[in-house]
Amino acid sequence: MAYLIVVSLLWAFSFGLIKTQLAGYDPLLVAAARLLLSLAAFAPWLLRHRPPAPLRARLMAVGAVQFGLMYVAYIAAYRYLPAYAVALFTVFTPLYVVLILDFGSGRLRRGPLLGSLLAVVGGALVAWRALPGGAALPGILLLQASNLCFAGGQVAYRRLMRGPYSVPSLPEAARTGWMYLGAALATTAAALLFGHAPDAPPGGRALLALLYLGLIPSALAFHLWNKGTLRASAGGLAVANNLKIPLAVLVAWAVFGEDAPYGRVLAGLAVILAGLAVARGREAE
Repeated sequence: MAYLIVVSLLWAFSFGLIKTQLAGYDPLLVAAARLLLSLAAFAPWLLRHRPPAPLRARLMAVGAVQFGLMYVAYIAAYRYLPAYAVALFTVFTPLYVVLILDFGSGRLRRGPLLGSLLAVVGGALVAWRALPGGAALPGILLLQASNLCFAGGQVAYRRLMRGPYSVPSLPEAARTGWMYLGAALATTAAALLFGHAPDAPPGGRALLALLYLGLIPSALAFHLWNKGTLRASAGGLAVANNLKIPLAVLVAWAVFGEDAPYGRVLAGLAVILAGLAVARGREAE
């Protein structure tokens, strides 16, 4: 769980940075640039370790969905919603994680489900009356597509690393590198085919924000998140997906100056943490 908590803190700052520095740029180009930076960060491990072809293909496919498709939909949502609302509408990700996990196992476990429902309640408590007037339905739908890609990718990676194609001796950084290769190829191809070049070159602040986002919340954070994915319980993994919501709203309010209901944020965080305790406690019974 420590990995998941650290990553949630890192992600809390990325919402405001994207909204203030990158929201005006084509989401395909931003997603491709971030993932190419992430790929470059993990290239040394990718070049040194070449797992069997079936595992390489599966890692690249998971990365294309969990990182690539997720980022395209996620960044596109900023055209319609403020930063804290983007964070708020990731509220259903824990439910998606639990339902996808249990759909594959053929049973619905009460502990993870109850914990994830509490996480949704905690996120909804923050979101209650918080969405600004005129919020666009396309932004909400884009975020749900993004949430499904991220949830499905987490579950697929967890199962892949515990299945017959896994190579235990393969370093985790090398697995991440192959996933970033798939994600970078997918988003770069989409950007070349459908992207729109900006009217003017990005300014210095936008480039610095892109560099930071590509190396820290993307490269480092996703690597740590997938490490935590393999080590956390199913319920803990689901609930941890919502820790970033109150943290991101607080950052958007305190750092980026957005008007956000920080009193409800603290209450929502308490409910999400209660859901985490319930999910982990019931799985331990």
